[in-house]
Amino acid sequence: MSETPSLRSNASEHFTFRVDATDGQARTGAISMPRGTIRTPAFMPVGTAATVKAMYPGQVRDLGADVVLGNTYHLMLRPGPERMERLGGLHHFMNWPHPILTDSGGFQVMSLSALRKLDEQGVTFRSHVDGSAHHMSPERSIEIQGLLGSDIQMQLDECVRLPAERPAIESAMRLSLRWAERCRLQFGEQPGKAMFGIVQGGDLADLRVESARGLVDLDLKGYAIGGLAVGEPQAVMLAMIETVEPHLPRDKPRYLMGVGTPDDLMRSVARGIDMFDCVMPTRAGRHGLAYTRFGRINLRNARFAEDTRPLDETSACPAARDYSRAYLHHLVRTDEILGMMLLTWNNLSYYQDLMSGMRGAIAAGRLADFAGETREAWARAEAERASANLAG
Repeated sequence: MSETPSLRSNASEHFTFRVDATDGQARTGAISMPRGTIRTPAFMPVGTAATVKAMYPGQVRDLGADVVLGNTYHLMLRPGPERMERLGGLHHFMNWPHPILTDSGGFQVMSLSALRKLDEQGVTFRSHVDGSAHHMSPERSIEIQGLLGSDIQMQLDECVRLPAERPAIESAMRLSLRWAERCRLQFGEQPGKAMFGIVQGGDLADLRVESARGLVDLDLKGYAIGGLAVGEPQAVMLAMIETVEPHLPRDKPRYLMGVGTPDDLMRSVARGIDMFDCVMPTRAGRHGLAYTRFGRINLRNARFAEDTRPLDETSACPAARDYSRAYLHHLVRTDEILGMMLLTWNNLSYYQDLMSGMRGAIAAGRLADFAGETREAWARAEAERASANLAG
């Protein structure tokens, strides 16, 4: 299990970022702010609608998470930002007194809402919940995030799914830059909090560089790389990280949005990324998939029906250590809620352990060895499973 996160005493009254060690392009350090310190590289569990699905907040914290992500689109629809403020803000509402990052809602507006119309002023759309009409401008996105009370707020951007033609990618990137400036003005100066810009540009290197340079001119507290993990191959994603990274300040955090698999995380950390979020470990847990040091295990597979081994007998996480694969298989096949809870618990534990392992490896100057050993363990386990399937 990850390091015990007793980091409140190290928090800063201001938003600060420091790099403690580097290993190639990879770095480990900390973001500090009034509600706590985020050890980097960091994985943020996704708490879309004020909950990390199938988890208690205390469990999420105990696994080593220093920060969670909330979603502006979903929270603006239910329970609503003004109501959230009256109820004491998102931290109090969900019993998470530690840092929270909120995304702008732009991606969900583009992907979930019906009858959306986008122009210079923002996005007009109908809720996927009840069909009600809403308008999201850059200013309103930042206003909503402020009403929620989040510690790190994201600019509103237009995210284009790949593959896409250059005119669409270029138009979205330029609009996102203009919206970033408006978000920056709306955010103003908020001591102890931060607004991040989002680098867009699809899979086109020149547009990515233009976007990064334009955002850096705004002198923001941090920079995200968006519009990846939306259909492109991993090689394209990594190439875009390598394109953007040299143009981002070394003294500010870098956040790769919506990524990803354990291998994605390791390869991206090696290229200088500090922060990640992804629904993958929680969504996989609700669908019978376990992430472990032996790779990904599908508990729906009939071969686990009489497998008395735990997912990982060496894990500090009870979900991985104290329940047999046969029992987990049974829970998954019978759609029992406990199966979703245990596998989500296991998966988030594995992700936090992976991040902790990378932080330690960077500090020791051996990230490449750590990544190689991790991939070798996955490959050995996969070969053993394939052999067992043939034998069966």
